[in-house]
Amino acid sequence: MPLLLDLEPLRSNTDYRRLYAGFTLSNIGSQLAVVAIGLQVYDLTRSTASVGVVGLCALVPLVVMGLYGGTLVDHFDRRIVGLVAQSVAFVVSVLCVLQAWMGNTSVLVLYALVAAWNAAFAVSSPARTSIYPRILRRDQLPAANALSVFAMNASMTVGPLLAGLLVDWGGFRAAYTVDAVITTAALWGLARLPSLPPEPSDSGEATSTRRAPGIRSVLDGFSFLATRPNVRMTFIADICAMVLAQPRVLFPAAGAVIFGGGATTVGLLSAAAAVGGIGAMFFSGRLGSVIHQGRAILISIIGWGAAIAGLGAAMLAAGDVLTRGQALWVGLVAMGVAGGSDSVSAVFRTTILQSATPDHLRGRLQGVFIVVVAGGPRLGELLGGFVAENIGEGLTAVVGGFACVAAIVVLARVTPGFLRYDARNPTP
Repeated sequence: MPLLLDLEPLRSNTDYRRLYAGFTLSNIGSQLAVVAIGLQVYDLTRSTASVGVVGLCALVPLVVMGLYGGTLVDHFDRRIVGLVAQSVAFVVSVLCVLQAWMGNTSVLVLYALVAAWNAAFAVSSPARTSIYPRILRRDQLPAANALSVFAMNASMTVGPLLAGLLVDWGGFRAAYTVDAVITTAALWGLARLPSLPPEPSDSGEATSTRRAPGIRSVLDGFSFLATRPNVRMTFIADICAMVLAQPRVLFPAAGAVIFGGGATTVGLLSAAAAVGGIGAMFFSGRLGSVIHQGRAILISIIGWGAAIAGLGAAMLAAGDVLTRGQALWVGLVAMGVAGGSDSVSAVFRTTILQSATPDHLRGRLQGVFIVVVAGGPRLGELLGGFVAENIGEGLTAVVGGFACVAAIVVLARVTPGFLRYDARNPTP
């Protein structure tokens, strides 16, 4: 088993290679657009609160369409669902270009575009993730998910840097135009796939007789989740990490007061997590040989919690035990470890979800996954902000990190079956 990132899915599967290349480029454009929209909102309003509303405009359609979109994925041809959703995202990208070239001065237009794009993403993402188990062997899924996490971390590094360069060079028009052009790559990857209608359920239920997309179909997915402890634990463990130990809300204070350096420090802390994720995935070749993937998830999240506590310790030590510069370096290393741990956890959580969920429910469970991934960090930011107002940012990170570790230890004790989860015989 190789030590470095396993490229076998890319080498052996043409469909996967096109899909991966298309969405990697598209994700860079998406991250570019996210930064550009935030900058444009601030340029129009000079209000940080107005920039914060962008997140709310993204969250609501992510939750609603993440759940409903999963039912579409389970009922219709996944290639078609992905193509339609990605086409909507492309149209939104083009509208971003047009509003920039026409000199738009209304922040409401930008909010509407953010909502529309995230609604499309909430459908295209579960469609794409549900396609992978249909075009790859089960033993290739860990490697494919490691490649996906690697690409996402890379896009979160390259996209914002590219946005800054393009906005400085050619303004918002240049940034949005580049995004629209490279978004077409995802359409190309999906268009070249074969037809992928959902497979019959284990009971032999045909797609044509399956419950139509809607609230009852969504509830079927939750009913499955309620009775399948291994799949359910992938969500609960991630919620513990994102709600109890979410550091992002602490970064502005870290830059403005604790470490110093302002926006540059905030950017470095965010980038450190992405770089840690890239490093972990670069050396992810042996993840495919891990049998007890549930155990690996819990260990990874313990690593996340410990790293966030380390960030908090660095914040508490800044200017006292350590100089600000020394404390910042400790904080950056901690965020790198956190990013690497989160990436390993993401690989195995996605792999269990893909392997242990029946094909006819994969779309709905991936929709729930989108909701958890989108909503968990925002709940964590809300909780972290409230706690930090009362006990300070450094202590908030320390307490949150240890609370995350404690929660995972408790979960490991009350769900021993998750520790014994065997990737060779995936059971939900």
